[in-house]
Amino acid sequence: MMLGAVALAAALAEPRFFIMGNGTLGLESAHGAGRATVTYRHADGTYDRDALATIRRVMRSSDGSEGDVSLRLVELLGWLYAERGKQTLTIQSGYRSPDYNEAIRANGARAAGGSLHTEGLAADVALPAKELKPLWMRIRARECCGAGYYRTNGFLHLDVGRPRFWEPATSKVEQNLSAGNALVFARTEYDRYAEGEAIAVTLHAVTAPPIRVAKEASLVEGATGRPVRVVASLPETDGCFEVAERGTHLHVEGVPVTSRAKIVFKTCGPKVERTPDTLESNAIEVLAGK
Repeated sequence: MMLGAVALAAALAEPRFFIMGNGTLGLESAHGAGRATVTYRHADGTYDRDALATIRRVMRSSDGSEGDVSLRLVELLGWLYAERGKQTLTIQSGYRSPDYNEAIRANGARAAGGSLHTEGLAADVALPAKELKPLWMRIRARECCGAGYYRTNGFLHLDVGRPRFWEPATSKVEQNLSAGNALVFARTEYDRYAEGEAIAVTLHAVTAPPIRVAKEASLVEGATGRPVRVVASLPETDGCFEVAERGTHLHVEGVPVTSRAKIVFKTCGPKVERTPDTLESNAIEVLAGK
């Protein structure tokens, strides 16, 4: 059974993410979607739904559509906000609806076909020229995130996908690298969990559904792998779940106390196009109960 939010906060004294802000975020839209300063995380570690709704509204797509903005991205932006002395962040592009993303691609804009903006995992943040490269280098050093340095355009692209970095000349966005599930990846809802808590995992960048995922995964810590259970309300055959769209949620149970381990999922045949054999999550910690 999953713990309630308050009980979980009491059981888990450590912060839920490895990179976090101080719980406040000031942001404004470069395209007239509003401005706000909010306290998105309470002192007990729980999140404020109204504040998160305000963040989604300011970061909405330029066509007016609102979509999810992941907590992991909110905390990354909160970290940047704190690092900059609580100066309001100007969002050039936050969430993008899939239709809007395809429209700007059709008009020749440099936007990836499987853009993480369409899943609420990315933001382009306008910054003064003198801050761009130093902040880019600091984020690169954390090996936490995607970080693109757009000096001419005056912004950093930040996302919570695979750790990687680039400049316009090295982005290869015109090659549509995510096509055929080539870049599909898994992200847990949080980085730190309490012992006995089910771990929610989302599959992102599913560009050629369906993907079939085995019901047994591995918790890999160093060179050691231990089996863990995957559960989901999805169609299944021959010990595999069928994932029909990106953003699909799985849950992993039976995860023992561990430090900085990753969950590795196996994909099952038949496999579409360039679907990888395994999908790796971000690093997680599971802390012993008090």
